[in-house]
Amino acid sequence: MRTIRLRITLRDVAPSVVRVVDVPAAGTLAELHHVFQAALGWTDSHLHQFVTDGATYGVPDEDGPEGVLDESGVRLRDLPGSLAYLYDLGDRWEHEVRVLGAGRDEAGCLYGEGTCPPEDCGGPPGYAHLLAVLADPAHEDHDEMGRWAGEHPDFDQARTDRHVRQAVGEVPASVRLVLDLAAGGVKLTPGGRLPRALVRQVQEQRPHWYPLDRPASVEEDLLPLAVLHDLMRSVGLLRLAKGVLTPTRAAADDVEVVRRLRSWFVPGAFLGAVAELVVAELAARGPQHGDSLARQVHSLLGRGWFRGAEPVTDEDLLLAVAQMAAVMQGLDLIEVDEPVWRPGPSVLSLLPRATLLARVLGPRTDADQARLLTR
Repeated sequence: MRTIRLRITLRDVAPSVVRVVDVPAAGTLAELHHVFQAALGWTDSHLHQFVTDGATYGVPDEDGPEGVLDESGVRLRDLPGSLAYLYDLGDRWEHEVRVLGAGRDEAGCLYGEGTCPPEDCGGPPGYAHLLAVLADPAHEDHDEMGRWAGEHPDFDQARTDRHVRQAVGEVPASVRLVLDLAAGGVKLTPGGRLPRALVRQVQEQRPHWYPLDRPASVEEDLLPLAVLHDLMRSVGLLRLAKGVLTPTRAAADDVEVVRRLRSWFVPGAFLGAVAELVVAELAARGPQHGDSLARQVHSLLGRGWFRGAEPVTDEDLLLAVAQMAAVMQGLDLIEVDEPVWRPGPSVLSLLPRATLLARVLGPRTDADQARLLTR
């Protein structure tokens, strides 16, 4: 992986908050946003923008400021050596971003100092006031503002490095398995499905994808595999020519593989939101019964979602969660041993918004989270 080394400095705060990170050279600004959130310790709860001397980039919004260009197709390597990253257009946290040169062969955080301010504390002026109050036990607002203390953990090099790598993403082992098996070309059946030999090779690696204690015969016996096959073709990681399935050129680039897998989860779409919340819940709280997981996801989903003219119900969420189960299994996001759902090996490294939410919902220490993910 070719990377670019960046220095990110949060402006107008003391003590200083600085991060030095290596990010994929081919990364887009939309992807860089997730890396910055992970590196600094923000929770992606507000709007953001990237600002250069000649342009402002962000998420397209008909109701937002005019003149903001779509960040999703803009590559970091095509921008000047310095730019600004603005997070929370109300509190206005401004970050100076400087390109330091080429980075290592993998993404990560090399250096950092300073703790991220709490969300919604009023920007730099409000943060300065908060720190002054917390430092003065005699201040009349000391007890009330004490709730802000510990809002974000102190900077930790190893933890931040891991968070940055998770935000960049990692190709799920299940996807790698299918790409490797298809590397030399696989002739599909007359019905357009994967041959039995390949299905059984996958079954050897993912025996829990077939609940029956016997060799699988057809692709649909391993439903997560069937869904994964279709998904990988739909996002351009596999292609079919003259009955033979092969990986595309994009499949040779890990950054592009992760990007295309993420593109399947359409931002703002109902099922995509459900999947993110399921993943976040399992990553934050560990294995859960499927029914109680769906109810918890419903409580997190919030109002504003409708099925026809009626608000979404618990029953609707049960169906939606069940509908997404095979996709999430196929991408190693979850493992299902009915009636219990467990976090899968890719639970923290594929969906960056789910990973950030898991840190908000879940335990404060890495050791606590490790225990949850291995239960």
